[in-house]
Amino acid sequence: MKTLEYRFALQRSATILAVTAFSLVLLAGITGILISYYYEPTAGGAFNSLRQITESIPNGVLIRSLHDLAGNGLIVVALLQIVVLFLGRQFRPSWIAAWISGIVYALVAIGLSWTAIILDWDQVGYWRFKVELKTIEIIPLIGPSLRDILTGGNGVNSTTVAHLYTLHSYVLSGVAIALAVFHLGALVYQEQERRQVRTRLDGVVSRAGDPTESAEQAPANVS
Repeated sequence: MKTLEYRFALQRSATILAVTAFSLVLLAGITGILISYYYEPTAGGAFNSLRQITESIPNGVLIRSLHDLAGNGLIVVALLQIVVLFLGRQFRPSWIAAWISGIVYALVAIGLSWTAIILDWDQVGYWRFKVELKTIEIIPLIGPSLRDILTGGNGVNSTTVAHLYTLHSYVLSGVAIALAVFHLGALVYQEQERRQVRTRLDGVVSRAGDPTESAEQAPANVS
């Protein structure tokens, strides 16, 4: 019984984390759309447009802060979800689907954070991206090609910003939303299975504790 209670607690925790992650994805998406109204994905325009959002647009600081908070929070929640799903490992289709989608979910969340490195076009992001490009270059076989795809082949410039902006705002964001829906759906289905099991267990316990039913089922005492 304690094992079942422990498993149910993990299932409920996984569902709560999935709802939290889904909410963070929606928050990041909505604030990202608002930022995109004024953001200019070019080498010089990126920094100036973000400064304009912060200094001139009403609630611009709040929108950017919420966007950053949602992105960072999504990584934390996705990693916690992997731990919870691992601890509650079960070989059911819905749990395995949630497990696989949770791992991909965490990778996409990290990818969203990584593609945003250079979108601010500040000194920290620029040099950090340059250093990480060196790491990408040493990947066997695909390293140089992957570097050229990200940068556009002519160093870090406006093309690089446009490429990473496309990956961040359209490709990875779309994948994150699809994974959020799928992941939450798998865990909601798991919750329905949990309720069915809980109902059957409660029924068994109630029948076992009913003295009338026990007396009816007991054999008659023949004197």
